[in-house]
Amino acid sequence: MYPLDEYKVKTLEDKTEDEGVEIRCKECSSCKECPLCCYQILGRFNLMSNAYHLQGLAYKFLLTLSITQVACERAGGGGNDVQWCFSQVKGAIDDDVAEADIISTVEFNHSGELLATGDKGGRVVIFQQETENKSQPQCRSEYNVYSTFQSHEPEFDYLKSLEIEEKINKIRWLPQKNAAQFLLSTNDKTIKLWKISERDKRPEGYNLKEEDGRYRDAATITALRVPVFRPMDLMVEASPRRVFANAHTYHINSISVNSDNETYLSADDLRINLWHLEITDRSFSILENIVDIKPANMEELTEVITAAEFHPHQCNTFVYSSSKGTIRLCDMRASALCDKHSKLFEEPEDPSNRSFFSEIISSISDVKFSHNGRYMMTRDYLSVKIWDLNMESRPVETYQVHEYLRSKLCSLYENDCIFDKFECCWNGNDSVVMTGSYNNFFRMLDRSQRRDVTLEASRESCKPRQVLKPRRVCAGGKRKKDEISVDSLDFNKKILHTAWHPQENIIAVATTNNLYIFQEKVN
Repeated sequence: MYPLDEYKVKTLEDKTEDEGVEIRCKECSSCKECPLCCYQILGRFNLMSNAYHLQGLAYKFLLTLSITQVACERAGGGGNDVQWCFSQVKGAIDDDVAEADIISTVEFNHSGELLATGDKGGRVVIFQQETENKSQPQCRSEYNVYSTFQSHEPEFDYLKSLEIEEKINKIRWLPQKNAAQFLLSTNDKTIKLWKISERDKRPEGYNLKEEDGRYRDAATITALRVPVFRPMDLMVEASPRRVFANAHTYHINSISVNSDNETYLSADDLRINLWHLEITDRSFSILENIVDIKPANMEELTEVITAAEFHPHQCNTFVYSSSKGTIRLCDMRASALCDKHSKLFEEPEDPSNRSFFSEIISSISDVKFSHNGRYMMTRDYLSVKIWDLNMESRPVETYQVHEYLRSKLCSLYENDCIFDKFECCWNGNDSVVMTGSYNNFFRMLDRSQRRDVTLEASRESCKPRQVLKPRRVCAGGKRKKDEISVDSLDFNKKILHTAWHPQENIIAVATTNNLYIFQEKVN
């Protein structure tokens, strides 16, 4: 439970000291950070007495300001007040899905204008938001194909007799500095830096070659021409600028661009490397002997790295999570090799919930800093947890994603679904988080109102601007009309990858080979 959920508003009425103070309670669903919330805490701990009379009056005066009240009411509004409607679906609506077409990552760029997806076939598809529709609110999230290119090809490591898949594990955009866009894409072993640029003019009037590219006979050149640029149809080019290879022995699971925009990290199961975007022939291993994740005897291996990310504002700070459910925060200013963490975030396990599957379901599949850098979010198999960077002992918020599956862990273990890696994401102001589930369900978790809603990405909701209806799962007992039984969930339909537009209420969720785009309903 959130620590302030139990507090009630306690209001002082204007009475004489002989009459005492009348305490009147009403429910509060505010932001927990404004003067009104401070006023609640003062009343909760009897700090409104004569000993703190001036302080109480100060807060009471603040509450008379209309701007304070309006700010608090606005803060109370959350993402679940938003009605989500269908916008687009990308990919073939077909029951027979090719393995290469399964989407493996989704990522908006920093402005939200571009949306990139990677698939198991090594392809990257970039969608662009249509500029001519931005003035029409009902069509503002129309995304059309901007560029498609083959990022990775299947390879074979002859020294280790190991086949390297072309599957795109992660895509990360770099902040835009000029007309071109840059992104990093990675498969299990190799990271590539791609430049995405536009060309709408072509040069003509060469002196030494014809327009078709054939070189001219120098003896036939009698006059000097000045080449000119002529308009042409817009062409989007994707060219590899850097290739970062041969630095990871194990499969890469994370890449994260630093806030200095010069370096980035890449993490595999046992090591994290720090790269400079201009240097491809070497990396600096920042996790040389930490934990020690790679023991002398591999049979003694007890945990692996599952995700890593740089802090959004502090270029010296990063976190990484492990299969044991711990998160370690490291500061690169402490030493060249971060063999010791600065903070360890771990929630003590409840002995009453201990089972054979405890270690598996506690493994963290994703970790994300909030945009303001104050919090971080982790996703394990059954829950999403919000951590305050200033408190390591326990998360400040815990949300159950699909607790009704706890009774199904045995069957989920048998079909390997228990090892699925669900991702999570923040909305633009960090007030709502989103993550996926089974049966093509995805969850919206409102932090300010402590509410949640389950929505579904399905073919039945593919009508233009159709509002999504909340879905409910019946874990047991008598099932209501609008509920779905936990036994009828389709575990082959799952949403592992989600993304939220950084500035607007536009979301993208990947279901096998389809990319669904939903937006806020606009009246």
